[in-house]
Amino acid sequence: MSAEADALLIERVKRGDQRAFELLVIKYQRRVERLIGRMVRDVDLVADIAQETFIRAYRALPQFRGESAFYTWLYRIAVNTAKKALVELKRDPLVPEAAYAHQSDDGEETSRVENELSDGETPEAVLASKEVAATVNAAIDALSEDLRQAITLREIEGLSYEEIAEVMNCPIGTVRSRIFRAREAIAQRLRPLLGTRGDERW
Repeated sequence: MSAEADALLIERVKRGDQRAFELLVIKYQRRVERLIGRMVRDVDLVADIAQETFIRAYRALPQFRGESAFYTWLYRIAVNTAKKALVELKRDPLVPEAAYAHQSDDGEETSRVENELSDGETPEAVLASKEVAATVNAAIDALSEDLRQAITLREIEGLSYEEIAEVMNCPIGTVRSRIFRAREAIAQRLRPLLGTRGDERW
């Protein structure tokens, strides 16, 4: 249904309806900003890069043929725009702590420990949870850009392997390899905390 709604809006944009594009921006702005925020540490740049992403998408929309989902196409533009901005600024992509916020059922982003003791957790459990989150954060931060981008798109954005291959412009086998290597690197950091053996991932 969402893909059909996007397709209708895209057709309206192609016919010159700017309001239809504004609706697409409203729908995807926060997701695009979250994706960019995981590539760029400077929060002041995120909104600018997101705006540039949507400007580029608007200009390129007449060439969009609907062979992939609109958001996959849009994510690829966002990734390329962020990379271009980072090259221009001579900065390395880094993952901020905000990357590990996740959405609640009502679509609002919440911190993993925002409602720390609401489920009857002890302060020790909350502390352990924070320690795990910090370890995951550090592990992802230490990944190469390709591995970090692949694991972010898979685990945080929930894209399929096929969609990630399209966004990253690489074969699906490469995507699988990158995600496997990223998970292994994260698991290696987590094993001392979780008490798992070397032959266990988590």
